[in-house]
Amino acid sequence: MLDLTYEAPKPKVIAGAKHDWELVIGMEIHAQVSSNAKLFSGASTAFGAEPNSNVSFVDCAMPGMLPVINEFCVAQAVRTGLGLKARINLFSAFDRKNYFYPDLPQGYQISQLYHPIVGEGEVLVELAPGIARLVRIERIHLEQDAGKSIHDMDPNLSFVDFNRTGVALMEIVSRPDLRGPEEAAAYVAKLRQILRYLGTCDGNMQNGNLRADVNVSVCRPGDYERYQATQDFGHLGTRCEIKNMNSMRFIQQAIDYEARRQIAILEDGGKVVQETRLYDPDRGETRSMRSKEEAHDYRYFPDPDLLPLEIEQDWVDDIAASMPELPDAKKARFMADYGVTDYDANVLTAELDAAAFFESVAAGRDGKQAANWVINELFGRLNKQGLTIAETPVTAAQLGGILDLIASGEISGKMAKDLFEIIWTDGGDPAEVAAARGMKQVTDTGAIEVAVDEIIAANPAQVEKAKANPKLAGWFVGQVIKATGGKANPAAVNEIVAKKLGL
Repeated sequence: MLDLTYEAPKPKVIAGAKHDWELVIGMEIHAQVSSNAKLFSGASTAFGAEPNSNVSFVDCAMPGMLPVINEFCVAQAVRTGLGLKARINLFSAFDRKNYFYPDLPQGYQISQLYHPIVGEGEVLVELAPGIARLVRIERIHLEQDAGKSIHDMDPNLSFVDFNRTGVALMEIVSRPDLRGPEEAAAYVAKLRQILRYLGTCDGNMQNGNLRADVNVSVCRPGDYERYQATQDFGHLGTRCEIKNMNSMRFIQQAIDYEARRQIAILEDGGKVVQETRLYDPDRGETRSMRSKEEAHDYRYFPDPDLLPLEIEQDWVDDIAASMPELPDAKKARFMADYGVTDYDANVLTAELDAAAFFESVAAGRDGKQAANWVINELFGRLNKQGLTIAETPVTAAQLGGILDLIASGEISGKMAKDLFEIIWTDGGDPAEVAAARGMKQVTDTGAIEVAVDEIIAANPAQVEKAKANPKLAGWFVGQVIKATGGKANPAAVNEIVAKKLGL
């Protein structure tokens, strides 16, 4: 695992203000549970279905319909808690959060306020080599999603799609430990990475499967330390919540704007009003949505239709035993086993399927060379063409075959790149393609000696210069490789040239 003694970054100080101000950020991440069925019904969770086609009688609150807990969703929440080093609560319970909205057919949301399924945990967010922020997780609770109101299909009417209604969400609530826009985006990215490794959320922000509510406040230098000593949130300033953020870039922009807005109010002698706001990316600003509700505004009470959840420690232990290797552990292993750099290990472990591809290429081969080819040649080409690792036309076996040809001396690095282009376009076995196209290096020392002798005989003046300055022998090497159409083995050419020139 990564060393938690990494130096923590300094808090971000807002520039351009009359006084020094520091940012304080807490986040509530709504992660859709990867499950084929909803939290309290058997209706499908498939994305992109026709409106109101994935809806059961329970989802649309038909009279007499009772919710039934989806055990798999509970297991996914437990798995997530274990992945975040959090306490798993063997007793938890569901509550009703009462409010009216057109896409909430029950008139309440089933959530967990008083007894969440997961307690305190942590996420280590590495911001740069040796610089990391440890973000504390306060809780994770299960709740059901609402539907979707649609306002752009008719100039006079609004419509409601209940397909998302009842879909299981994990709300992952952090402590106010983040201190800048970049840290907030890095935290969301790290959490998304962990969830994808665990298989508990696909992290698709574009589809709304991972959304962030961002709580922003500003305080004067030293106030955050006072909060840490006293746990008095009054030291942190009045916070405003920015709802439903689904873009890393927009999260950073919204935080930066909101911080400056609050500072301007405070420096003009005003008071920040606690409220919920929305971010308008077209204008690059936040705007008021509604006053901030407190728990009592929702009239929470235990859901009478659902018994408390009581789970066995043995069941939790079984889930723990099936946990995959998580990003931090995989990164540390890649650095230790394959000798790759911190940066390369970060790139290779960013996505689970990319890490698996690399390991398949690196198996039994030079780890650094494999990393170089996977990152620079393969990932570079995939990014250029907008493809994912799942869509790569060059398989791990094919790339490994190219590296084997380099290791055996049958092809040079330049030939390997040409061969990679051919395999990318036409496919095939690298060794067979190289043989069929005459791409293999000349390793016959007799043939190389003939070429060296001819070059030396034709350039007596250059020979004298090389004998006076051995560094100039590289000119002969280049000429021989050129004369052989780039097929002569450079190592063999170097050796023979040095011998012939008496160097």
